[in-house]
Amino acid sequence: MTLDPPPAVATAPEIDRRRVLRLIEEQRKLLAERTPRSGEYYERARRVMPNGVPSSFQENDPWPVYIERGADAQVWDVDGNEYIDFHNGFGVMCVGHANPVIAEAVKRRVEQGTHFAAPTEGSIVVAEELTRRFGLPQWRFTNSGTESTMDAVHVARGATGRDTILKIEGSYHGHHDAVMVSVYPPLEALGERDDPCSVPYGGGYPKAITELTRSVPFNDASALASVLDKLDGQVAALIMEPAMMNINIIPPVDDYLEEVRRLTTEHGVVLVFDEVKTGATISPGGATERFGVTPDVITLAKAICGGLPGGAIGMTDELAAVVADGTVHQYGTFNGNALVMAAARAALTEVLVPDAYEQLERTNRRLLRGCDEIIERYRLSCYTEGLGAKGCVVFASEPLREYRDYLMKVDDDLSTLAWLYHMNHGIFMTPGVEEEWTLSLAHTDEHVRGYLDAFETFARSLNG
Repeated sequence: MTLDPPPAVATAPEIDRRRVLRLIEEQRKLLAERTPRSGEYYERARRVMPNGVPSSFQENDPWPVYIERGADAQVWDVDGNEYIDFHNGFGVMCVGHANPVIAEAVKRRVEQGTHFAAPTEGSIVVAEELTRRFGLPQWRFTNSGTESTMDAVHVARGATGRDTILKIEGSYHGHHDAVMVSVYPPLEALGERDDPCSVPYGGGYPKAITELTRSVPFNDASALASVLDKLDGQVAALIMEPAMMNINIIPPVDDYLEEVRRLTTEHGVVLVFDEVKTGATISPGGATERFGVTPDVITLAKAICGGLPGGAIGMTDELAAVVADGTVHQYGTFNGNALVMAAARAALTEVLVPDAYEQLERTNRRLLRGCDEIIERYRLSCYTEGLGAKGCVVFASEPLREYRDYLMKVDDDLSTLAWLYHMNHGIFMTPGVEEEWTLSLAHTDEHVRGYLDAFETFARSLNG
């Protein structure tokens, strides 16, 4: 089910940088003029929340667009503007907004009680379904992707008796201490490829903890081999997205994941696939199914719970034993919450069924090919990338293979301008120019046409 490889990027005409910067300011002003009530909400929110948002990922310039409601593939902001939603809650809402199957399951559960801090049948059904999809035999539940990756680190350290964690440069795995390292470091701070530096992502993280996490470049098995040789016997786990999803989309090159699996097994290192973004979005069994490489641990959240906050961690029988015998304590008052399990059960067994993934794949192909046609027509220096429900236009002159490529090759100005044009033409996009779109089952050909119309308006603007 692999999508077509990105086409070769055509030689593009020279970009008028002054024109691009002027257009950014014009489009930013237009967005502010279209969302005055969001501006009022922002001023009100800043008095009670830092930067006026519940999460720093929601910040934006001049202010975040505050949403009032959603239905199917649309959302409406507090100013009454209607958008086709390609953000979908950071990749959560593949089921579409206010999905009637999910809504009915949640309503039924509400009427029977929402929280007991005791197991229900729902958690059994969901764990059975995750086992069927992803192939790992044992599962526990969490409340977010951050908790899922945190538990994965605990399990790996508890099972191996080792302290050091490896991660991929430029990847985000939640905001706990062990993984807030080398998330978006500047190029000059990265160090050598086969001996990268540990760069804390902001303040609040003890140096002693940061130094226990080392990073390696994506798509470079030889660099990983070198680091593992240097740290032989010290590394508990390698945690990684099998396809990078936080700096646009960067898929694994041929045989890379297989070599990662071989190297981690050889060194006794627990291999953790962070499938918070890819799980239940790029195939029924996420990247594990799509790429055919099975890790020791899988972390999930986002799309698996049908729009409610929840997550899961899957593991081998051997790793699950350290949870079962009490070596590692995996706790949480809301783990396996009855309401969340009702939504997850409905999403995984009734909505995100095999036909749904075929539909998402077809819709994404149409969108990617439409973008490719516009890129060729206007000779833009960019290309498309996509997997399942995920896709993006990458504003680089050649395909990215790792974070260092992203820092050196992506045109931030064009990325920013494209985002503004989409928002001002009724396409709700993920905050942050490094992110991707997420499709839902509610997206139609008409919605795809709306995205392409906005993208073509952007492309046309660059040529005056």
